[in-house]
Amino acid sequence: PELGHHPGELQSCSGVTLSAGAMEGNLKNVLVLSFGFLLLFTAYGGLQSLQVEISSEEGLGVAALSTLYGGMLLSSMFLPPVLIGKLGCKWTLVLAMCCYVAFSLGNFYASWYTLIPASVLVGLGAAALWSAQGTYLTIVGNMQAQKTGQVGKDVVSQYFGIFFLIFQSSGVWGNLISSLVFGQMPTQVGLSASTGTIPEEQLQACGASDCLMATVSTNSTKRPSQDLIYTLLGIYTGCGFLAVLLMAVFLEPVRDAQPEGEGEKQAPPFWSTLLSTFKLLRDKRLRLLILLPMLSGFEQAFLSGDYTRSYTTCALGIQFVGYVMICFGAVDALCSVLFGRLARHTGRTVLFALGAVTQLACIIALLLWKPHPSQLPVFFVFPSLWGMADAVWQTQNNALFGVLFEKNKEAAFANYRLWEALGFVIAFGYSTFLCVSIKLYVLLGVLSAAMAAYGAVEYTESRKADGPLAAGRTKPAEEGATQTKL
Repeated sequence: PELGHHPGELQSCSGVTLSAGAMEGNLKNVLVLSFGFLLLFTAYGGLQSLQVEISSEEGLGVAALSTLYGGMLLSSMFLPPVLIGKLGCKWTLVLAMCCYVAFSLGNFYASWYTLIPASVLVGLGAAALWSAQGTYLTIVGNMQAQKTGQVGKDVVSQYFGIFFLIFQSSGVWGNLISSLVFGQMPTQVGLSASTGTIPEEQLQACGASDCLMATVSTNSTKRPSQDLIYTLLGIYTGCGFLAVLLMAVFLEPVRDAQPEGEGEKQAPPFWSTLLSTFKLLRDKRLRLLILLPMLSGFEQAFLSGDYTRSYTTCALGIQFVGYVMICFGAVDALCSVLFGRLARHTGRTVLFALGAVTQLACIIALLLWKPHPSQLPVFFVFPSLWGMADAVWQTQNNALFGVLFEKNKEAAFANYRLWEALGFVIAFGYSTFLCVSIKLYVLLGVLSAAMAAYGAVEYTESRKADGPLAAGRTKPAEEGATQTKL
């Protein structure tokens, strides 16, 4: 529970033994888990960035992403404790990874009958995957601490640090692969044959003025050749299969040493988790703070769904989407680590202000900017700044929830995932019929309301003699990454 994972899930894997007893065995398991996730999310992350662009049917990509986060929203409340209790951490991880591979396979013959069920599978698997990952690392870290006489949370934190150091690079590799594959397109679709540039009338429809959305494939957003799409999907599916194989063969299983007590522990998670999740909404602070995880969902959905399509693909071409998302992922990862450490010295409020100002400036600039191929560096500046703001939300939102609701962490983080997933669902849901400018105004409104609500909570807490403001500076950045990369 030190890192904000479900105590119920930890109980379901409590009293465990690992077959590899030495310190090297524990570290090996951490590395196997890390590289398994690296391979899996190299495939899934790159595919998600391009989902809207490569889906052949009208609105299918956005609908698939909406369905995915809807499934995650529902399953995060009850599925992880049940699966971990029945299968154990290792096989829960393997099964959940198979759901992600099914998503890659569904894209080979992308239709409403293949991609939507595959999206439901990923949504169901995502919550279980991350819960089992957190549970496994926490158990292995605590076991190692017992052997070496160290403090449990220090070793667990160290193991999470190793995991995210490796895992966070998946965004770079996945998008790099897509950019290299689509870079083989002979000429930019939509280029004028005589001048080699995109016609000005097409560029006028890019950016905030884009109202065509996913319903019409114009400008330079036409899909790459089917051969290139199959090549990319083949690489991604191969990465997914390798991840499953790596986990199934090399990850040491976590075995329950007390089977007789396990049945009693597994009965209550569904009802107790579900009821405590909604009972916590009686807390006025949580009702105010639900806008923060929703903001996280809205802003991530805008970047991956709208910025990549209406700015990058429209003005530059689909082969640049990967490079743009590499900037976002790299800056987000670096700033997550930086802000996690910086918060100990500056406190949360300064970082929240930095994130709000940065994202506000980006939104205003995106409303005014007319994207043009001649301004190539600008296309990379926006996702970099967006990544910096996102790093604030992911690290500090989770710190805030962990500190304010310390006695109800399980319910608090269930609420966090619930409202973040809802933000994704709403944003992807209206993506097909609103102009980009309207979406930016919606995002501006959510940002303003979230910051006002956050300010009210901080003001209330600061007036309490024992307010948890100072304690919020010690929360590790890793937790934010755990909640983000669903």
